[in-house]
Amino acid sequence: MKRALMSALVLTTLVGIVLPAAPAGAQMARVQMARVQMVCGKRADMVRQLDEKYGETRRSMGLAEGRGVVELYASEETGSWTILITSPQGTACMMAAGQAFQIEPVQAAGSPA
Repeated sequence: MKRALMSALVLTTLVGIVLPAAPAGAQMARVQMARVQMVCGKRADMVRQLDEKYGETRRSMGLAEGRGVVELYASEETGSWTILITSPQGTACMMAAGQAFQIEPVQAAGSPA
C-alpha cells in the first residue's frame, strides 16, 4: 500500500514538472523519469490512436488546477482504459493505462454503498 501511495506521489510530481515544460505541437516522444514512462504527443493524434488501436472513447473529463484537462478513455468491449492529461498548449500525455475497466452505477449522495 505504501509503495502504491509513493508511486502515485512521484507520478503527480512528475506531471507538475513535465507538463508545463512540454512544447506545443511536440512530436510524439517517450519521456522516462523515476521508472515512470510517459507517451506524449498532439492530443488529436493520441485520441485517434486510442480509438483506432484500442477502441477507447472518452468516458469522463475534468480540470487539473491550471495544469490542463484530465480525460479517461475506455473500451467496454476490451476492458482497456487510458488516462490522458492535456496541457493548455495542446500536448497530451498518457499518464496511466490498464485493463478490466468497469462502469459503476452512480449513487445519490448519502446512499449506502
